[in-house]
Amino acid sequence: AGAHLNAAVSLATCPLEQFPWWKFPIFVAMQTSGAFISTGATYALCCDTIWHYSNGTLAAFGPRETASTFATYSTDYLSLSNSFLDQEGAGVMGTALLTTGILDTHNKGVPKGLEPVATALLTFSIAMAVGFNCSCPMNPTQASGPWLFTYTAGWDTEVFRWVEAKG
Repeated sequence: AGAHLNAAVSLATCPLEQFPWWKFPIFVAMQTSGAFISTGATYALCCDTIWHYSNGTLAAFGPRETASTFATYSTDYLSLSNSFLDQEGAGVMGTALLTTGILDTHNKGVPKGLEPVATALLTFSIAMAVGFNCSCPMNPTQASGPWLFTYTAGWDTEVFRWVEAKG
């Protein structure tokens, strides 16, 4: 359909000469900025509830964490290795499946005009398949924009670290 909603899809189109390399960093910056601004808008809408729920302490992990409102984070019950595999493995696998589905030129079975619907169904299917533990980080800018926002909004560097499961 030509939309560059995912930095991984934008990157995949560069070696195929469907997108110029020089535009790639600009698109990633804009995609990340869009995710940052969208997270800020969500925070502005929900900040009173977040502060009430968290008892005034913004946390990315633990029983009163609120950072997962905006981005994907590991859960307390996953080991560090499974958390890494889930976040990075599912993210890589889901992104690869999404990119392959979008760029597939051999099986053009989607009627013209329904490409966005097919892409939405593909994204939904992948998220349901690999997003059980920690959501589904298929889009690098979808994760990095909210991480940057939560960092600047007061969650501090906690939003950038991996945690070992308890017990």
